[in-house]
Amino acid sequence: MASTRPTQDQLLGWMKSLSNWGRWGDKDELGTLNHLTPARTKAAVDLVREGVTVTCSRPVVWEGGPNLRVQPHHFMVMTGEPYRPGDGGPDRQVAMDYFGLVFHGHSITHLDSLAHFFWDGRMYNGHPSTQVTAGEGAKMESVDLVKKGIVTRGVLVDAPYLRGVDWLESPDGVGMADIEAAEARCGFKVEPGDVLLMRTGQLRKWNEKGVQHVAAGGSTGPLPEILPFMHSRGVAVMGSDTGNDVTPTGYPRFTNPVHQVGIVALGLWILDNADLEGLAQACRERKRWQFLINILPLRLTNTTGSPCNPIAVF
Repeated sequence: MASTRPTQDQLLGWMKSLSNWGRWGDKDELGTLNHLTPARTKAAVDLVREGVTVTCSRPVVWEGGPNLRVQPHHFMVMTGEPYRPGDGGPDRQVAMDYFGLVFHGHSITHLDSLAHFFWDGRMYNGHPSTQVTAGEGAKMESVDLVKKGIVTRGVLVDAPYLRGVDWLESPDGVGMADIEAAEARCGFKVEPGDVLLMRTGQLRKWNEKGVQHVAAGGSTGPLPEILPFMHSRGVAVMGSDTGNDVTPTGYPRFTNPVHQVGIVALGLWILDNADLEGLAQACRERKRWQFLINILPLRLTNTTGSPCNPIAVF
């Protein structure tokens, strides 16, 4: 499908023309989540007909991988190995784990808070980037702002399905033509407060052909041309089965244009590295591409995001 790549000057202009700074007050830290209202949540709950749930998260595995900044750590603090039936011993026999991980990147499903990206020393709504410190973390715009969860309508733009291909390839990505085709063919219109999910099929490709190193081989993803649409439609959260930026970007000043303009200017919350394969199958079986979605980050204080396990409900 044809796409229109904005120029770098256009992206720079969007930092102002698509800005939500001050829209919900000078102290606002929620950004596009202001579009999500109790009425929108109630309407989304009414979409549930079967009670069937589908995970949109990749599993966290403890082996290293080509796109992991740091290999996730997991070890057992206590195990069941000391105990045998009939051996006696203490009545309290337990197992305990420790785990730690760097979730930002191209492997682990996670939600980015608005403290994740800066532009010219500013966060969303003009707050100084110095509010994110080594000693205290994100003192503003932390993921803990979403402690009540994101429960709303989700809609899926399944670009490979719409195009009749297995997956998209970098430097191609999900653009406005895909979103327009989904609205025309799949029975929904993107509305304020929605979670807009975009499937590229890249995860399917990796599952079948092996994980590709994004830094070396690039990545598909949502194209920056969709940012004005996100702004005009009031999308609360966007996400895909990628790191949500086509790489290489082709822009000298923008390493991650969707993140940089989306997070800093719009205040757009972004779900990275979702697993949308099961969701796509569920949508195709029902011929229904809208559903209730629950995105529940861990209640981590002073963090720039959180691993999560988004659940779609039909």
